[in-house]
Amino acid sequence: MNESTIYKKLEIFFQPSFLKVTNDSKEHLNHLNNPGGDNSHFSITIKSAKLSALTRIEGQRLIFKILNNEMKTHIHALVVKIIY
Repeated sequence: MNESTIYKKLEIFFQPSFLKVTNDSKEHLNHLNNPGGDNSHFSITIKSAKLSALTRIEGQRLIFKILNNEMKTHIHALVVKIIY
């Protein structure tokens, strides 16, 4: 699991005008409860018409829903920034 997997899932669903997925895992290697590995912490910045009518919380919930399986198995932390 890496940033391209996340990128593809979000791109298909949201068809964003801007999408950036960053792997931040190396910055968290020594943190307590870190599952280890190089693919556990990510940041997303996204701009999409599908998110523009939603509140920030609703948009984040939708993103987490789209990435539900990855959140259960691979993603330990996810930072989401929605551009309106």
